[in-house]
Amino acid sequence: MRDATALLKRNRNFRLLWLGQVVSQLGDWFNSVAMYALLFELTGSAKVVAVLMVVQILPLALVGPTAGVVVDRFDRRKIMIAADVIRGVTVLGLLFVRTPSMVWLAYLSTSLTVAATGFFEPARSSTVPLVVDRSELVSANAISTGTWSAMVAVGASLGGLVSAIFGRDVAFVMNSLSFFASALLIMQMRVPARPAHARGEAGWRGIADGIAYMRANTHVARIAFIKGGWAVVGGALLLLAVLGERVFPIGGSSDAGIGLLYAARGIGATIGSFAIAVVARRATSNLTRWIGPSYIAAGLAYATLGYAPSIWFAAATVVAAHTFGSMLWVASNVLLQLNVPDQFRGRVFAAELIALSLVQSTSTYLTAFALDDLHTPPRMLAIAVGAALLAQGLVHGEGKQLTTGAG
Repeated sequence: MRDATALLKRNRNFRLLWLGQVVSQLGDWFNSVAMYALLFELTGSAKVVAVLMVVQILPLALVGPTAGVVVDRFDRRKIMIAADVIRGVTVLGLLFVRTPSMVWLAYLSTSLTVAATGFFEPARSSTVPLVVDRSELVSANAISTGTWSAMVAVGASLGGLVSAIFGRDVAFVMNSLSFFASALLIMQMRVPARPAHARGEAGWRGIADGIAYMRANTHVARIAFIKGGWAVVGGALLLLAVLGERVFPIGGSSDAGIGLLYAARGIGATIGSFAIAVVARRATSNLTRWIGPSYIAAGLAYATLGYAPSIWFAAATVVAAHTFGSMLWVASNVLLQLNVPDQFRGRVFAAELIALSLVQSTSTYLTAFALDDLHTPPRMLAIAVGAALLAQGLVHGEGKQLTTGAG
């Protein structure tokens, strides 16, 4: 924690990038809780909410190949600014979703916003190694992941509260303003210029070169798919919304029940992001050694969620699961930033997002199908998610060590 604080104090560029992340992701989680509760209220269908969750992730796969090439070819700071401005505008479409017949607008607004995120995130991940030293990458990624996690906890809790008291439109407007604030902060960054040889090829040639790089470096490809394996929790995230709305509402409020479970997710992920930083600082440690055990621990926690007798017990299991999930997330980021040359980083991080989005979208929709069409109890589905994570742990139980490489 001390290293993270010191990094933020002395590194202005990273601090600006981090502050932009804070404000935009805080707004995102105000927004998400309000959207889920709104669609449950309008339709009462888990499948409708699941489609929204798919729309919140699938566009990343659709724009991923193009985004990776663009991020490796052009100014990453300008890409992030443009993406923020686009997101600030498109998210306002949610203000006009008032009836079940307007649910399509929620899907359209969200898909456009997420498509812009598909450019922003590879640009951000690829920029971090340019503004911090290699020795600081673990701390930098722990800060970024811990911040995302904290914003889930704070944003979900406050979002549920604000939506219940002031109305959902306030949450939607706050999310829009957060993107514009992020753009203003990133505008003040000074990112070192990238030499011409570090810029990737354009067009289809750039995509082909990225694929060839990953095929030639299968150890890198394996790390890039860690998040894809973790993404089976996409179905679990729908379950958290269903459990908060149907099983564990607080004081009759689905917003509050959903908010608490999503807050637990954020708390766990915050703990995990800094726990892996402590582990990585030990000279004898290797991040790949923690991948299999982290999957297994998260799987056991989600399986236990299926037996939770109360919302507080459920929240505790969610904290545990996402502690280990966050360790996976940080390890994946650091290993890729250490080992992938700058001219390929955008495409590798875009490939990672593609894998994550496809798995999470599929998991989410199958969970909704099981809930609405097969009438499977949500507790049983939580156990199934846990089993899927346990299987991932077995797959990743033995892995090639990967801690240093091209920068």
